[in-house]
Amino acid sequence: MISLMVNGEAKQVDVDPAMPLLWVLRDELGLTGSKFGCGSGLCGACTVHLDGKAIRGCVTPVAAAQDKEVTTIEGLDPEGNHPVQKAWREINVPQCGYCQSGQIMSAAALLADNPRPNSEQIINGMAGNICRCGTYQRIYAAIELAATEG
Repeated sequence: MISLMVNGEAKQVDVDPAMPLLWVLRDELGLTGSKFGCGSGLCGACTVHLDGKAIRGCVTPVAAAQDKEVTTIEGLDPEGNHPVQKAWREINVPQCGYCQSGQIMSAAALLADNPRPNSEQIINGMAGNICRCGTYQRIYAAIELAATEG
């Protein structure tokens, strides 16, 4: 058994400790907001927070999350009113939307570490997240808005 704290709730899962955290979240706990993209930790669609830091769930074994706080897009703000989520809606960021939970989770972690990033810091901080639709300008604008309102 592996003990996790997911979105503020204690969870126990009986899985192989090497199983990727993403599969535990999606398949064992039913939290499907985090997406599978590349499976190599390169695209960022699977980004979640582990003790407040953005990590790639597809390459992180669940054992690495033992007794740590995991936050998914569902737990960032259950009402969807985290400053980043509000800015995402105001700027109308998504096109297809597939990468958005990972983008939002990376942006939230960036702003938690640096509440007032400049443009270069935003670009560098989000470099690990790929948007196939190319909505980068709207992503960056939403992060700038969240930084001023958060």
